Amino acid sequence: MTDAVVIVGMALEAPGGVDNADDYWTLLAEQREALTPFPADRGWPVRDLLDGSRRDGFKRIHDLGGFLTGAGTFDAEFFAISRREAVAMDPQQRVALRVAWRALEDAAINPDDLAGHDVGCYVGASDMRYGPAMADFSHHSGHLITGTSLGVISGRIAYTLGLAGPAMTVDTSCSSALSAFHVAVQALRSGDCDLALAGGVCVMGSPGYFVEFSKQHALSDDGHCRPYSAHASGTVWAEGAAMFVLQRKSAALRDRRPILGEVRASCVNQDGRSVGLTAPSPEAQVRLFRRALAAAGVAVDEVGMVEGHGTGTHVGDRVELNSLAATYGAGTPGRGPLLGSVKSNVGHTQAAAGALGLAKVLLAAEHAAVPATLHVDDRSREIDWEVQGLRLAEKLTPWPAANGERLGAVSAFGMSGTNTHVVVAVPERDREGRAA
Repeated sequence: MTDAVVIVGMALEAPGGVDNADDYWTLLAEQREALTPFPADRGWPVRDLLDGSRRDGFKRIHDLGGFLTGAGTFDAEFFAISRREAVAMDPQQRVALRVAWRALEDAAINPDDLAGHDVGCYVGASDMRYGPAMADFSHHSGHLITGTSLGVISGRIAYTLGLAGPAMTVDTSCSSALSAFHVAVQALRSGDCDLALAGGVCVMGSPGYFVEFSKQHALSDDGHCRPYSAHASGTVWAEGAAMFVLQRKSAALRDRRPILGEVRASCVNQDGRSVGLTAPSPEAQVRLFRRALAAAGVAVDEVGMVEGHGTGTHVGDRVELNSLAATYGAGTPGRGPLLGSVKSNVGHTQAAAGALGLAKVLLAAEHAAVPATLHVDDRSREIDWEVQGLRLAEKLTPWPAANGERLGAVSAFGMSGTNTHVVVAVPERDREGRAA
């Protein structure tokens, strides 16, 4: 039997000043929304953005988003990086490096001890347009080629820590983090590395995504993200980062590491030709969900929680709800898994979305409760909730264990057409934090 892959460490940053797992759980459990006005210190032409969207007939851009309060801070000296080079570094490199270091500490691993070892690094990220163009002469010149390269996000971590395993940045748009996680799991199973960092990061270097989605009429009407709601009108862009430390289970037990969760299945597929380049395919999603459950060796009614992609867009939510109902609702009226989306709290963190969703599942299992999805005054009418079996978590809802563990799933898809689905099992723990 193939050795299982387990999660032994986790660190994250999210909107609302969240820079650790405990604060993230508090934000979720207290049903808080972490959206704020556009940061004043980024030099964005905020007034032109807000006025221009109205004047040009595009969908209105609201002065709201989910932003990392610490995105502009970085201890360059700690990581032996000069200040000049640090300024030229995309904040995504800085945040990913910082979160990777903390994830290793959470796993009780000294990052300095990893140099020369077969440790992999897999980061989901997309181009967020930071800094001046490389063709422009500026005081950043000479560092921009590495400072703004997507590939260097993972490479920067590997270089700083001296990691000798594979390092790659994965960009599948909004499914990037879970795609990177999937590649890391496969690398551990195949023996490409003995330990792996995997996750995603998103820090917006410009307001470009707000402008583009305004033109596509895909932004929220009121500046709030309403996944799976009848009143959902579009998404709200946000930033975030989460990183996980993965290890084969036998090695984790040998090293006496805390096991946060076991990866029962990690699956990826592609929409292929659908109704449009960026439109999700319901057939592809159903195939993926069913393949993941089969690979995990679990029945539909054993999964207690599904953290959906749930962006609050008309097309995305409609396709996802029907795909989830066709998979998780089949044959279990009123007894299906609790469904939710953290985007209602923090907005759509784009390439990092799946990683923050996975962190939510792990924390929900640890606390034996599924957090509420906000802004759902009236559930979407795209499915018959009572008949098709899905249950929307509209309040903090107890999540009982079954057979000594809790099974949860997390989903992500993006305009690239890449769909991802991960099933994890979290062992029930006693009051001292030991597996029951």
